[in-house]
Amino acid sequence: MSNLVNVVVYGSAGRMGQAIARAILESTQARLSCALVRPGSGLADEPVDKVFGAQKRDVDFSTSLDPDMPCDVLVDFSGPNAFDAALALALERRAAFVSGTTGLREEQFTSMQNAARTIPVLWAANFSLGVAMLVRCARRVASALPDWDCEIVELHHARKQDAAEGRAIDLDDNAVYGRHGQVGPRKSGEIGFASLRGGDVVGEHTVIFNTGGERLELTHRATSRDIFARGALAAAIWIAGRAEGMYTFDEVLAPTA
Repeated sequence: MSNLVNVVVYGSAGRMGQAIARAILESTQARLSCALVRPGSGLADEPVDKVFGAQKRDVDFSTSLDPDMPCDVLVDFSGPNAFDAALALALERRAAFVSGTTGLREEQFTSMQNAARTIPVLWAANFSLGVAMLVRCARRVASALPDWDCEIVELHHARKQDAAEGRAIDLDDNAVYGRHGQVGPRKSGEIGFASLRGGDVVGEHTVIFNTGGERLELTHRATSRDIFARGALAAAIWIAGRAEGMYTFDEVLAPTA
């Protein structure tokens, strides 16, 4: 047990929080130290076995972290309103902080940067290892083929609100989010984004590079939301024990050749 990474999940009543807690319970490298829920949650003080099955685990859903409870990494998938308290708790415990909470305000990103002076911090909007590799590959293609046109298409379920990321250039000057009407010829260096929504699609991302006579497409398709939980757990295991600083999810992948 002493070699296991002790992970506290903040926001463990939510869909992603429960998926991450389940992934930790199934891991041979990490231990679920505490499953934190908001005060008033129907899961407060209930054993995690109530949700994950009778395994006689000595872990409860809790509204607070016992001072004696070990915490190497705090994983946050709560929400913008709970994010500040999650980061403050990680700082208080001097624990690594991994967050996938989206919709954050600019000052909350600044708070993470400030916290990174004291603890290791990793934030990502997407914890799919496959998407991280897709982004890495797309950057290399974009660098190698700078004169090729680039388009990005992302498809998610109807309730999805986040947007795709772009190429490693000044996105404000080159991105076009949807086209309609008489748009005229394509501008040099322009990157087109198309965001599609519908059904129960977990997530699809395609980066398309075009030039005269040929086209290259890089696609990632997610078929289960569990991949995001596995990615968050991989990040938690990777960041445990590292020095203070701001890290990226790309760094969790194996080094590039």
